[in-house]
Amino acid sequence: MYPARRCSFLHRDLAALCLSSLGPAAKKQTSPKKLSLPAPRHCHTGGEGGKPQVKSRGSSPASASSIPVCLMGSSSSSRLFGTLAQTLNSAPLAQQDYDPEHQDSDQDPEGLEQADPDQLLRECEEILQNRPARPHRDLVYPVDPKRQHQYRNNEQQQTPSIRVMTWNILAQALGEGKDGFVQCPLDALNWAERKYLILEEILTYRPDILCLQEVDHYYDTFQPILASLGYHSTFLPKPWSPCLEVAINNGPDGCALFYRRARFSLLHTSHLRLSAMMLPTNQVAIVQMLRCRETGQRLCVAVTHLKARSGWERLRGAQGADLLQSLKAITSRAAGSDPVSRGPGGGSGTEGVPLIVCGDFNAEPSEDVYRRFISSPLGLDSAYKLLSADGQTEPAYTTWKIRPSGESCSTLDYIWYSHGAFTVDTLLDIPTEEQIGPDRLPSYHYPSDHLSLLCDVSFREPRDQPHRLM
Repeated sequence: MYPARRCSFLHRDLAALCLSSLGPAAKKQTSPKKLSLPAPRHCHTGGEGGKPQVKSRGSSPASASSIPVCLMGSSSSSRLFGTLAQTLNSAPLAQQDYDPEHQDSDQDPEGLEQADPDQLLRECEEILQNRPARPHRDLVYPVDPKRQHQYRNNEQQQTPSIRVMTWNILAQALGEGKDGFVQCPLDALNWAERKYLILEEILTYRPDILCLQEVDHYYDTFQPILASLGYHSTFLPKPWSPCLEVAINNGPDGCALFYRRARFSLLHTSHLRLSAMMLPTNQVAIVQMLRCRETGQRLCVAVTHLKARSGWERLRGAQGADLLQSLKAITSRAAGSDPVSRGPGGGSGTEGVPLIVCGDFNAEPSEDVYRRFISSPLGLDSAYKLLSADGQTEPAYTTWKIRPSGESCSTLDYIWYSHGAFTVDTLLDIPTEEQIGPDRLPSYHYPSDHLSLLCDVSFREPRDQPHRLM
């Protein structure tokens, strides 16, 4: 439907990678073309550093015109990388620790020219001119007036807050071949355009830490592009991904964790295969120990995607318990290894290192796994509760879809944080039912059946840190 062409900026950095398995005929079509850039279509005015400013709720008009689409990774090269990932992870997964220096050189290509995020965002916007704009979302303060006052007083601090995004981006093979979104036209799921909707969302908010689930285009799309934007990344596919059951697939899906190299250094990485009742399951988690380059403060970040479907509540509870146990061991071990770490949340003593845990838990707040996290001795709380009037209630939904079995509107996605070490400064609001639309998600204007979640967190000052019970 849409003729293919290459973006001028992306061609230089990614053509060799994306076309390596396509043969000589495809390589003849790689001459770059200059883009004529339109006015931005994204929904937020730019703030300092290219990040949207905090403001009140509003709306954004849609725009449409026909723009050809460029190829950012072909299906054949993607399957090649996916098959490689499947082979590397075919052995049973226990906890695996990785040397950061080896991982840096292994994951991030050397000599990759750094991209301009503003230019890349404009290119995404131009390619997506034939689609309506994404649902408008504002960055809002938590409802607690004390938190608003604290954040406004800290706006001029030299150390900015840490922006965290988590998102189940919908694996391409599942979206087209298994999930059965009956109200979503198949053309709306076309990867040639859908990937730009995903990248546009990421580029609009530019998180410092990005946790993705259902990633099946890591090697040909997200890793090289985000590496060019200054992110380090690691990917962990499921031992046996349901994507492999789809005839036309791009290899297994899994979790991916990205962080800004300029903001953090990597201390340690653990790849986990979650267990339940002493048995390994098909779900995984990535845990990374990071150090802020500006302050020396450490934090531990984890991303996971728990077992889906009704009837598996007990398994999800066991997976959550296993993850919490691993996180306690990792953070306690890290705290003991560095007793003189600087600053609040540095991890001295027995308190462990502050945590941020993101993911699609496939569990409503009524489930056992949610109760395990909210009552954990690790001192975790859910950031998105702070959007509610009482500060104690989760959003009404983070996913809203229509399948042959019916309509599903659920809260399944969370950002957990150590409330004794962090304050939540701002949150990305949840779009309204009207903004989502009657056909729900995914759609022409939104690329996934899950909403992205995003918050800005700051380390508490020492005097603000409450006593934590371990």
